[in-house]
Parts: sequence; C-alpha cells; structure tokens
Amino acid sequence: MKNKEKYQYFPYKEKKSKRRHVKSSTYHHFFAILVLICILIFLIFYIQKNFSLAVETLFIANSSTDTNEITNTTQNITSSTLEENVEKASHADIDFSVYSQAAILIDASSGKILYSKNALNKMYPASTTKIMTAILTLENCSLDEIATVSKNATLIPPTYTHASLREGEQISIKDLLYTLILPSANDSAIVLAEYIAGSVESFSDMMNQKAAELGCINTHFVNPNGIHDENHYSCAYDLALIGKYAMQNEIFREIVRTTTYTLPANEALGIEARYFRTTNDLIRESSNYYYPYCTGIKTGYTDPAENCIVASAKKDGLELITVILGGAQTPDGFSSRNIDCIHIFDYGFENYSLQTICFADSTIQSVDIKNATPETKQLNLLAKNELTVLVPQSMSTTTIEPIIELQQDLKAPIHAGDTVGKVSYHIDGTIYTSDLIAGSDVEVASSLFTYLSILAVIMIVIFIYRLT
Repeated sequence: MKNKEKYQYFPYKEKKSKRRHVKSSTYHHFFAILVLICILIFLIFYIQKNFSLAVETLFIANSSTDTNEITNTTQNITSSTLEENVEKASHADIDFSVYSQAAILIDASSGKILYSKNALNKMYPASTTKIMTAILTLENCSLDEIATVSKNATLIPPTYTHASLREGEQISIKDLLYTLILPSANDSAIVLAEYIAGSVESFSDMMNQKAAELGCINTHFVNPNGIHDENHYSCAYDLALIGKYAMQNEIFREIVRTTTYTLPANEALGIEARYFRTTNDLIRESSNYYYPYCTGIKTGYTDPAENCIVASAKKDGLELITVILGGAQTPDGFSSRNIDCIHIFDYGFENYSLQTICFADSTIQSVDIKNATPETKQLNLLAKNELTVLVPQSMSTTTIEPIIELQQDLKAPIHAGDTVGKVSYHIDGTIYTSDLIAGSDVEVASSLFTYLSILAVIMIVIFIYRLT
C-alpha cells in the first residue's frame, strides 16, 4: 500500500512541476511579443510622422514650381495672340470716323485692346516720349533732389518748347518733372537725362531697356524728349503699354492731371517766376475740347510726327487709355487728335463695363483630398484675388464657367492659405486668372498606423484568451 501511494504521488508532483514550467515559458513569450509589438507601434508612428514631414516639404517645393509654370503659360498665351487681338480690335463696330493715322484704345487694368487702327505701325512719338523719361526719373530719384542745368540742356532747337532754364541753375527734380509734362519742356528732359545717367546716350539706353521690359515691340529711343530723329520711333500699342505702366505711379498721376504750375523766381540768377499750363486740352475746363472724364496724360507734336497724345479717362470705375498718332485736322478744321480721342473714349465707355466674376476668399469649388483624414479631406478652393473683368455691355458673366487647374498629385498635408492651383476665366479673347488657395488645413490620414495598432490589440486579446 505504501509503495502504491509512493507510485501515485511522485508522478503527480512531476506533472505539476512540468505544468508550472510550461506556464512560465508562455508568460515569457507573451511578454517578449508584447515588447516587440510596442516597439513596432513606436517605429510605425515615428516613420509615419517623418514621412508626413517629407511629403509636406515636397508638396511646398512642387507648389512653387507649378505656380511658376502656370504664370508663364498665361504670359505665352497673351504674347502669341497680340497681332490677332489688334486685328480683331481694328474691326470694332464704330459709328464715327477716326481721322488720325494710328490709334488704339485699351483697358488700363487688363491691357485688353478694345479698338485699334494701325496700332503696330512704326510712327514718330514726338513729346509722348517724355512719359518714359518721367517713369525713369520717378524710379531713380526723389522729388527733393537738386540737379544743375548744363549748357547742353539749354541748346534746344528753335520752335521746340522749353522752360527757359539757365546754365548753372539748380532746380529740383519735382520742378523738372512738372515742366517736363505740363508745358513739355525739352530742356527739362535733357537735365533729367544727364542727372540720372550722365549723358543723353546712356539715358536713351535705359529708356530702351525699360521699353523692352514693358513688352514694347516696335520702339527705339535716341533722346529723352522726342525731338525728331529718324531712329526715334514707337507705335500706338507700345505707347499704350508705357502709359498704362506710368499711370500705376501715384506721383505721375498727380502730375499729369495738373493744369498749371509755377517755377519760383531765382534771384541769384535774376530769373523771375515762370508760369506754365498744360498742353493737354482734354483736362483744361476752359478748352473747347474739355473732356470731363480725362485724367491725363501727355501730348506731342513735331512736323513729321504731327499731333500725338497718350490720354487716360475714367468713368464709373472703368479707366481707359487712348493713343492717337499722326493727327492733323478734321474736314471741319478741328483737332483730329482731340476729336478722335473723345470719340474713342465715348465708344469704350458706352460699349464696355466692369463686372466682378469672383471675390477674394470666395469658394470656387470643393474637392476631396485622397490621403486626408475623414474630418479634413473636403477642401474648399478659394480665389486669392478678386477678379473684376471688362466685358461688352451686352454680355452676361453669369454663364461663364471657371477653368480650374490644380497642382499635380495634390495631397495632404495642406495648410490653409497654401496655393493649390489657379482659376481662369476666358472672356471675349482675354484670360483672367487668380491663384486658388486652400480654405482650411488638410491632415494626412494615419491609416497604416491605425490598422496596425488595431491588429496589435487583437493579437494581445488572442494571447490572453489562449492563456485563460
């Protein structure tokens, strides 16, 4: 009996010891797996976080590149269609005669050509040249700087206008600009050219460089005042570009709408005060050609060039620029320069109007971002700028659909305000464009991390279940 009990007892103890060993081994495996799962989750989280940062950096770089490509495309379209636009505008349905040899009407904001006549033909610009001289002066000088009149500046050919400047006279840039524009003083132009560039020749090089920058295609300057020279020429289209650019400067705008100006007396040189008035009849209320909407700009005349003008006018928020070259007299004996200008302005204001097709920060469209979180995936595309367009009076913009171009492979992360594409409207031969910006933040969806975390939890639950 005792042997039997011994026989039964020892196997029991041996079995119990083996069970404890198996259970202890299982716990060790479980703990090791749990540690590995935690490490795996940490690595997934770290990689996912740094991958998001890399994607964001790459997105920003691509955003900059794509935006530049969009801008260049728009510029190429504008350049390639210039001759077509000029030709189309030459067939505008007008009910009046244009007596001058060349003319153009453009929108001062967009540059859209509304009417043209021989607008690309090479012509002599006369004193409308002085617009470019004023531009370079304002971009290179302050108004209170003082220039000294050289002898060369006083040698103005007979019949050409001047401000009676004296050799050695010291005069401010402000006074030179006002006398350059209002009475069209040729001596003032020489003083400015020599003060800025050292010589007329060097200044002319600056003028030609600036003309090229503005997109002029048929312009070459050899002096700062427009005194006749066979190699000094421009065209109506180029002068419209120059006038449009100049009118973006508030000081220039103030000068060209001024009708009278006085140079103070210079007692040291025995010079009395000199009084001047504008040569632009369109802004003088006492003139028979007064046009109440006119805001400038500059007239010109030489025998070869005949009467010229670059003029601006504004009505109901719409600003137009007209260039008239080669003007003489109408059959009735009136100034064709002024009559043509008035008729062309009236045509523009009567047949075109401004309409806003989108406002800044307005939603153009909503899109879903494919790799975003469910809460942030819907992105509103906002117009960065307000687009106010010039359209014929008979046209309605309500039916015009926007053309939206998003940057390639647009994905999260995206920050509110980031440029994500562009919106364009093609209206009457002109393309109006605004950048599209993100209306909200878009976060990267961490789906891989979420799925693996869930899987890890499931595995833990299975192990616990098997142990119980």
